[in-house]
Amino acid sequence: MTSNRLGLIGGSGLYRMPALSDGEWIAVDTAWGAPSDSLLLGTIAGREVAFLPRHGRGHRIAPHEVNYRANIAALKAAGCTEILAVSAVGGFHADVPPGSFVLVDQYVDRTTRGGRSFFGDGIVAHAAFGHPTCTRLGAVVAAALAEEGGLHRIGGTMLVIEGPQFSTRAESLLHRSWGCDVVGMTGLPEARLAREAELCYASVAMVTDDDAWSDIHVDVASVIAIMEANVARAQALVEAVAAGTWGGIHCPQGCDHALDGAVITAPLAWPPATKRRLATLLPRLFG
Repeated sequence: MTSNRLGLIGGSGLYRMPALSDGEWIAVDTAWGAPSDSLLLGTIAGREVAFLPRHGRGHRIAPHEVNYRANIAALKAAGCTEILAVSAVGGFHADVPPGSFVLVDQYVDRTTRGGRSFFGDGIVAHAAFGHPTCTRLGAVVAAALAEEGGLHRIGGTMLVIEGPQFSTRAESLLHRSWGCDVVGMTGLPEARLAREAELCYASVAMVTDDDAWSDIHVDVASVIAIMEANVARAQALVEAVAAGTWGGIHCPQGCDHALDGAVITAPLAWPPATKRRLATLLPRLFG
């Protein structure tokens, strides 16, 4: 397969890529099981891309049911070196109203789901995650947002809840008091796994509502209405990012070597089965 692809993960409402040419759906399996759907391989603005609908076509998979490890592993196997993830979120502040886009650069994890790491089963690694997104890829996204001209914010903290229910009002007020900017259900462990897979990762959050802290009641119908209005804008953003991405082999920020020094377990103690599984994802370290 082509190397140096741009991986695209579409969240709620973003299931199609009209700008993609020569598209072909390819079924992929991984050492961590099947991803949410087949990958749509093709070209956008001259860049080879792989598109994966996070919830599957038809929105069949709930946030807590997504096989995040398989999704990231599938994109890595398809030759992706960069990932742009798009998701629908609630907003906590007046400067991120419904309809705005936020370039996320920090996370607070309130999930309880499993599958949070590729490591375990006899091989331990501790990846640095203080800066969870790629600033180089983020700069490309920021430039695309500025050029597009719609309501947006560069930099923001996403609080990730387990879902699939929305927050209570008390929870929302608490999360807002922490200084978080948006709340979603899928940003983690996705970003963590992208770091462990040594992939550049950037996230754009599409605000669909004011979450439960507001006096305006959150309901699915209103969320979907805003979501549908955001789709065309998100598709245009993806096209602009594809045209502007770097596509090089080595990330100047070091995302492609994020695990240097992170594996703690001595090589002689690596269980063969675990090593073989990790070799499919990280041949540089385990091949």
